[in-house]
Parts: sequence; C-alpha cells; structure tokens
Amino acid sequence: MRLAAKSPPRVFRPAPGVAISDCGDLELAPDEQVTMVTRSGKRMDVAAKDFGFYATPSVNGRLRNEGFKTALVRNRIGQIYIMVVDVDRRGDFDRYCNSEQQTVLEWLDERPLD
Repeated sequence: MRLAAKSPPRVFRPAPGVAISDCGDLELAPDEQVTMVTRSGKRMDVAAKDFGFYATPSVNGRLRNEGFKTALVRNRIGQIYIMVVDVDRRGDFDRYCNSEQQTVLEWLDERPLD
C-alpha cells in the first residue's frame, strides 16, 4: 500500500452547495484491502485485485450486516453511481438525493438471489 496525502486537501465543488475535500491517493497492490470506518464504527472495505477492485463487500451480506444499504443512483445528467447508505442516516440520504435531483434506480441489497 502507498498513501500520498494531500496537504492541504484539494477542495472541489461538483454541485452547488457541495464541497468535497480530496485528501490524497491510496495505491493498493492486488489482494490488498483498506477499510473505511464511520464515526459510529460501521466498516466498509475496498479490495484490489489484479483485474481491478472489489468496490464493496457483499451488498446483501456483509454491508447489510454492518448497517448499510446499497443504492444504484442516477444523477440529473444521467451518470450512475453506487452509493452505500448508513441505515441510520437514510433521511439525510433521501434529502441529499432530492436536493441534487438524484434518483435511486434500485436498492441492490434488496435484489432477490437468482
């Protein structure tokens, strides 16, 4: 793993009223993993593979057990994102989507197993 921190972070504004701080770059070798932790202790991993990344743990297993829902979301210009939502902050997520004109296409953790 290699971390290149940005000090000070680069701040950019992808939408009116939204500011994101880019704090740095994290380079993972295949089969390395990092875990992001919320202030309340909920955890989400990203794992590197030789083909790319596992961007999330299993959405209908580990993420759900950690207290997250996983949404496939389309923004107002048609771009599609995967968002991992803390179930305790669902109201905040709904307000964000409404204010940014984003639509939940599907809750991926609610898909039936084929």
